[in-house]
Amino acid sequence: MPHLPTDSADSARPLPARRSVLGAMAASAAAPALLGLSSPASAAPAAPVAQPRALPGGGDLGPNVIVFAPSTSGIQAKLDEVFRQQESAQFGTGRYALLFKPGTYNGLNAQLGFYTSIAGLGLSPDDTAINGDVTVDAGWFNGNATQNFWRSAENLALTPVSGTNRWAVAQAAPFRRMHVRGGLNLAPTGYGWASGGYIADSRIDGSVGPYSQQQWYTRDSSVGGWANAVWNMVFSGVQGAPAQSFPNPPYTTLDTTPVSREKPFLYLNGSEYRVFLPERRTNARGTTWGSGTPRGTSLPLTQFYVAKPGVTAATLNAALTQGLHLLLTPGIYHLDQPIQVNRAGTVVLGLGYATLIPDNGVTALRTADVDGVRLAGFLIDAGPVNSSTLLEVGPTGASASHSANPTTVQDVFIRIGGAGAGKATTSMVINSRDTIIDHTWVWRADHGTGVGWETNRADYGIRVNGDDVLATGLFVEHFNKYDVQWYGQRGRTIFFQNEKAYDAPNQAAIQNGNVKGYAAYKVADSVTTHEGWGLGSYCYYNVDPTIVQHNGFAAPNTPGVKFHDLLVVSLGGQGQYEHVVNETGAPTSGTSTVPSTVVSYP
Repeated sequence: MPHLPTDSADSARPLPARRSVLGAMAASAAAPALLGLSSPASAAPAAPVAQPRALPGGGDLGPNVIVFAPSTSGIQAKLDEVFRQQESAQFGTGRYALLFKPGTYNGLNAQLGFYTSIAGLGLSPDDTAINGDVTVDAGWFNGNATQNFWRSAENLALTPVSGTNRWAVAQAAPFRRMHVRGGLNLAPTGYGWASGGYIADSRIDGSVGPYSQQQWYTRDSSVGGWANAVWNMVFSGVQGAPAQSFPNPPYTTLDTTPVSREKPFLYLNGSEYRVFLPERRTNARGTTWGSGTPRGTSLPLTQFYVAKPGVTAATLNAALTQGLHLLLTPGIYHLDQPIQVNRAGTVVLGLGYATLIPDNGVTALRTADVDGVRLAGFLIDAGPVNSSTLLEVGPTGASASHSANPTTVQDVFIRIGGAGAGKATTSMVINSRDTIIDHTWVWRADHGTGVGWETNRADYGIRVNGDDVLATGLFVEHFNKYDVQWYGQRGRTIFFQNEKAYDAPNQAAIQNGNVKGYAAYKVADSVTTHEGWGLGSYCYYNVDPTIVQHNGFAAPNTPGVKFHDLLVVSLGGQGQYEHVVNETGAPTSGTSTVPSTVVSYP
């Protein structure tokens, strides 16, 4: 994660570097399927073989989905209990979803730790009102918020006790479909280090104060104001966003988002659980819910296989083959074969950071080249045996157009190492055309267990082969070679945050032929049309601070390949960049941790 922000909106004092150095439905019908088993169906006496029973849809949401109603007693005590367990469990196994039925809740402070999601169960955020706070702070890490990963807030209306809600997060911590009836503070108490983040489809009535946040992306939302910027603040389709002014202050502002489709979400229709599927929007601006019921369709929970940890990949695939969607309840799922999504319109929705681990070098999840698949809300953790890929959207050579109904990949996070040794050659491969990658963090771990240049080897983060792919909120970090490789035509990225791998042992380890280092974001020489806005790459080569990175961005020098608002930063002089993009842009200098910027390229 990036470091070295200033400590407040009006202070330019640099701070020390580097995060890792510092420190209820019936369950009975679902029971056989939860263990990956099938049960024989009733058969006439003459039948020679009993046929397997179809897997059931629906069922209860499991022990780690905790559902509250306004009449529930002891809500605060339960919130505090989960927080105590999860506050510092960065690589722990606990997973929780805290769900609030529509109504009004008074006097709550829901502090969120690792792998904890909080969400309302209304169709609109205003259906579930908390007179209180949903808080992320960094007391567990001495005021440093740069490791506040893997937590989320969705679909709630908050009236903060002090008038301002604190949401001091780093990567993989989305804030979606939220209505804050007040202000939003994105920095920890004391304005310590912070490295986030992502807001979508939200309304903040007051001002947003990033303070020490180094970068942030806000999409299709409404804000009452925006206080400051450190390195890279990007907005698309945001009412009330500051005007375009990069690099001083570093605001990149697009009036609309070219294409967007909000993440699916669970809600209650009376006593029935359903999953809402928001419709696709073009040239979007503002929230989907501000003028009434959001537009889209919904599915009953009975059309989902409600999976629980312990289920086999074979059973998950059987459910998909049967025509069910997948709802992954909180927990860890070990896979010995890929989850294979072949049907158009399939939804795979995770709750509480449900985590997929391929144990034997397989790909965790693959889709066919079909319309409208929605992948959302889960974490893929690389296993100890190298996987050639961890997530594949569409097969190699996919070529069908999906412009009217694209596949979306939303809040799908990938991790290699940290929780244990893991390896993967390429983490995410996008082959299907028109795919929307809407908020991902693809991370080769720089701290935790199983971390080392070869221990958690992962050469490539994301490879985009499909044409017309759009990325909104792209976070990719620390890969041994290229973090992003883009081969498809007409690709677009709005907001990119990157750090090069800290742990390169020497210059030779990252040498790319005659080029010093692999660019963070590489557009293939064959590409004739590509565009990016608000892209940043940082280096912190602390093992060998003499390493030189030629550039952060590399692309064919052709009029159709365009970049707007690029920056590279050397954190405390631990390694240096020679240029920003290709041969353009001044080198970073000394230990100043001042970005080198390019406003427009070519």
